[in-house]
Amino acid sequence: MKRQDYLSWDEYFMGIATLSAMRSKDPSTQVGACIVNADKRILSMGYNGMPKCCSDDEYPWNKEGEALNSKYLYVCHAELNAILNCAVGGVKGCTVYTTLFPCNECAKAIIQSGIAEVIYMSDKYADSDSVLASKRMFDSAGVKYRLYKASGKEINFSV
Repeated sequence: MKRQDYLSWDEYFMGIATLSAMRSKDPSTQVGACIVNADKRILSMGYNGMPKCCSDDEYPWNKEGEALNSKYLYVCHAELNAILNCAVGGVKGCTVYTTLFPCNECAKAIIQSGIAEVIYMSDKYADSDSVLASKRMFDSAGVKYRLYKASGKEINFSV
């Protein structure tokens, strides 16, 4: 008889997104994303961080202060990184698992790339203009989005 406590697909892919978020060097917010095709194959992953060739030590990680001295003008978000990191053609019709609901800039990239569904773990900025704009664009473009439903399983890395 097979095991009954194995991970569901949603648990597996959100686990990959969560693990990807742990690569982020952002001291305040770590976000991960995992793009999966209809055959349940991972096409790409990403996390929020500085663009390639821009040193994590030379750019600011501040949330406050003047725009040029804060992270917001520099950091690439997890969803955009996952789209840009995809090495196999395109992501049309795919699903993106993300640990945080996408901002309006990532929503535009998701729509333009043809991603069909967003599964998110947290919507902590639900009332922000950015997320409200994302949801409006997703609704207009027919991109489905849903909250990940955690099962409560504990993932353990020891064998």
